[in-house]
Amino acid sequence: MLRKYVALVCGLFLTATAAADLEPWKDYEVSEGVSVVTTVRVASNMMDAYLEGIRNTWVPGVEINKELGHIEDYAVFVSDLPESGDFNLVLVVRFAATADLAPNKSRYEAFMREFGEQRSEETTEYAQRNYPAMRKITGEYLLRELTFK
Repeated sequence: MLRKYVALVCGLFLTATAAADLEPWKDYEVSEGVSVVTTVRVASNMMDAYLEGIRNTWVPGVEINKELGHIEDYAVFVSDLPESGDFNLVLVVRFAATADLAPNKSRYEAFMREFGEQRSEETTEYAQRNYPAMRKITGEYLLRELTFK
């Protein structure tokens, strides 16, 4: 009797799971745009120093890319609870399409004309010298937004 009951319950779960499967573009839309999300664990008492660093290194680069139309937008999120979980800071860069992530010589050259070789070298040097002691990158994700119908 117990075996029949277990088999019946398992069968109901399998049927419910199969009936609940959603189909892309029928049940939800998949965005063309993507977001590159980087999760960071900033060391205790280093958040302000790290934020100052990315304000002077990362932000100018994404601002230029936004002005050039290479990206749609960007954001920085900081946890109000800095000691919880695997990360306490999130960097997000939003692209109009996955293809915008592909290497592109003309976009690179346009960026370098605006950003400059010297500035590129300075930001790289700063990041290599200072960031390892301040933070650890805990994850990188390529996310696509879904909209349910």
